[in-house]
Amino acid sequence: MSLQPTRAEVIGNELALIWSDGKESYIPLEKLRLACPCATCGGEPDLMGNIVRPRVSYGPQSFELRSFRFVGGYALQPTWNDGHDTGLYSFRQLRFMGPADGSKMDSGHASE
Repeated sequence: MSLQPTRAEVIGNELALIWSDGKESYIPLEKLRLACPCATCGGEPDLMGNIVRPRVSYGPQSFELRSFRFVGGYALQPTWNDGHDTGLYSFRQLRFMGPADGSKMDSGHASE
């Protein structure tokens, strides 16, 4: 069985995920947006394999999640309030972004 979210929702300023193994992850929305893997945000390699990273500017709406959807059985695609919606976050990437042990280390919450 592959590891994937069974439930996802926004709670305050975090994306909460419950995984198929019963673990939970809490990812701050700002952290999620700043890690956007799309070519517009993260850059893309040139012919020599060098990654040119574009300069991205953010406003207050950039960190507000309007909606999200699951893509196939491998990724989550958020739509942000500033209209950005081209990032596909693999389930593997999401699992590593937030503690998957039920703790909320980066958000100031106590661990369970």
